[in-house]
Amino acid sequence: MRRMRNVKIVATLGPASSTYETIRALHEAGADVFRLNMSHGTQEDIAARHKIIRQVERDLDSTIAILADLQGPKLRVGTFADGPQELQEGAAFRLDLEDKPGDLSRVQLPHPEIFAALEPGATLLVNDGKVRLKVEDCGPEHANCVVSVGGTISDRKGVNVPDVILPLAALSDKDREDLEFACDLGVDWLALSFVQRAEDVTEGRDLVRGRAAVMSKIEKPAAIKEFDAILEASDGIMVARGDLGVELPVQNVPPLQKRMTRACRAAAKPVIVATQMLESMIESPIPTRAEVSDVATAIYEGSDAIMLSAESAAGQYPVEAVTTMDNVAREVENDPNYRQIINAQRGAERQSVADAIVAAAREITETTDVKAICCYTQSGTTALLVARERPPVPILALSSEQATARRLAMSWGTNCVMTGPLDRFKSAVVNAARAARNLGYADENDQIVVTAGVPFNTAGTTNILRVAPCNERLIYNTDPE
Repeated sequence: MRRMRNVKIVATLGPASSTYETIRALHEAGADVFRLNMSHGTQEDIAARHKIIRQVERDLDSTIAILADLQGPKLRVGTFADGPQELQEGAAFRLDLEDKPGDLSRVQLPHPEIFAALEPGATLLVNDGKVRLKVEDCGPEHANCVVSVGGTISDRKGVNVPDVILPLAALSDKDREDLEFACDLGVDWLALSFVQRAEDVTEGRDLVRGRAAVMSKIEKPAAIKEFDAILEASDGIMVARGDLGVELPVQNVPPLQKRMTRACRAAAKPVIVATQMLESMIESPIPTRAEVSDVATAIYEGSDAIMLSAESAAGQYPVEAVTTMDNVAREVENDPNYRQIINAQRGAERQSVADAIVAAAREITETTDVKAICCYTQSGTTALLVARERPPVPILALSSEQATARRLAMSWGTNCVMTGPLDRFKSAVVNAARAARNLGYADENDQIVVTAGVPFNTAGTTNILRVAPCNERLIYNTDPE
């Protein structure tokens, strides 16, 4: 399915979007990737949605990526005997390991690893930061705090500890079970939540064993400090602004978003900007002007993908939310300033033959009337390198590996086409020309750029660039074997 934009749209599925009709409508409206949130719903729910997505993919003959998002080690308080409690600024409040209902003076925090890492002066954020506690003194089983920002605290609200690197396992028992389940289903991407260090990613990769691409969610201050190492260990990055905006001052998030987006592009790895992008559309058919500006900013920065969470999973207007994102993306990418900004951000260090080939391909499209870049790729690396260049023409990624094609549905400007195994460059050019014509990117009077590697069907061998006609008769008359 041809999109009239380069940025990809990720839509989270949930109660509002679990039927065949809705999921198909979301894809037709513009969703390129579907996110399955392992924090909500049963494995049976997840499997049913996965099955429907693959049915839509077959029915529409369209490549769709599926992202499974693990819950991660979520920290929560216990319960309260008399319901929600209103904590007042300056009041004392205690967190401890006692397994009994809380009250206005204390509540259970069933995470001894937090107490082991806490120090006096540390801050704990409860309920997305609406309540702030400052640690006065602490021990292995308690933390006596003062309420620095008052508010309502209630059963099982989440707790964030921004000042401390917690000695938590990267993957909980639930995460490990969900990881195996998602990989057995056949998801294309697996997102790791609350990553703190590169070792967390390595542990996840070892368990995935190549069955899916691994995406790290950046939502902890510790991950910001270790970002370069985390990026190197990951296949992609999600800028998860929800928890990141809780654990850091909110004014820190926009420059961090820009910095991480540019770093991912330089590394030729997809980056998603996520959380609260069209939040008001959970209950409204139209977004706020500020939300539209936020979406546009992520697109101007060159993000590979922008994501809907509750808007499409639980909101009243899931299809309208995707349509809005699609409309904003088209308008931004048609702005002459967009191309200037995208080009100004190009700064990757080129060190290989493949780097040089894709840079040359992009330069050709900027100086001649070439309609598309067609790249043959087995592992997906060449297509990611082409996407890094952000060329002004569509990218057609041709692969005989279905898993590769689906993973590339996350990447900026990449349109995935399945092709059979090839053993001659002439056949590759013919297939590329045919795909460009069939998908409406070019006609017989146009030219395309074709990149490939010889020997064929070997990852990491991109070494050929050819400006070719889309007319098969001309190809057979002019191309070498």
